[in-house]
Amino acid sequence: MSSGIAIFRALRNFAVSNTLKYPSSRVIAGVNQVPGRFCSGEAQKAGGDEVDPKDRSVKILVETSIRYMQSKEYAATYGDEPVWVPYRRNFKGSKPPSRTRRSCIKQDRLVTGNPCPICRDEYLVLHEKNVALLKQFISPFTGEILGYSTTNICRKQYDNLMVAIIRARDQGLLTYHVPFRHYDYSHYIPEELKQKQEQQKQ
Repeated sequence: MSSGIAIFRALRNFAVSNTLKYPSSRVIAGVNQVPGRFCSGEAQKAGGDEVDPKDRSVKILVETSIRYMQSKEYAATYGDEPVWVPYRRNFKGSKPPSRTRRSCIKQDRLVTGNPCPICRDEYLVLHEKNVALLKQFISPFTGEILGYSTTNICRKQYDNLMVAIIRARDQGLLTYHVPFRHYDYSHYIPEELKQKQEQQKQ
C-alpha cells in the first residue's frame, strides 16, 4: 500500500466503519447497486471477488451521486465541510507547486497514490444537476469559482467543474449575481442630434 492511500484512509478512520474499505465499497441506501461495486467488505469476502480501489471503469450515474450526497455515508465521511477541506496534497519541499497534476486517472485507473478530492471518491460526479456538489466549489462571499490551488483538484476535473457550473447557470440551476452597469447614453448620440436638441432647448 502506498503512503498516499494510507494517509487517505487514516483521515477517514474516525468516521467510516472498519468494514468499509474505500469509496467503491460503501453501502448506499436506496441506490440501484452494481454487482461487485456497492457491497461491504464482508460481502466481498463471502463472494470471493475483491473490488480494486483504483478501478474507475464503472461510471457512476449522476442520480446515484445525488443520492450518495444525501446519504448517511456521505455525512459520516465528510460531515458539513466541503469535500476538498480534509484533503492534503503530497509534494516535495516546503512550498506546494503552483499547479496541480494534469489528471489522476489514466485508462480507467488511478495512477497516483494520493488522488485529488474528486478522483478519490468515484461517487462524486461533476454534473450540472449535482448542484449540492457544485456549490462546494463556489465562494460564498464573491460567487466566483474557487481555483484548483485552493481546492487541490486535478486540472482535468477542474475543467469538468467549470463546464458543469456554466451549464448549471445557463439552465437556471445555479443562481449568480450579475452586477448592474450604468451607462451614459449621451456618448452614443450623434453630434447632429445633440445640436438639434440644444437648439430646441433654447
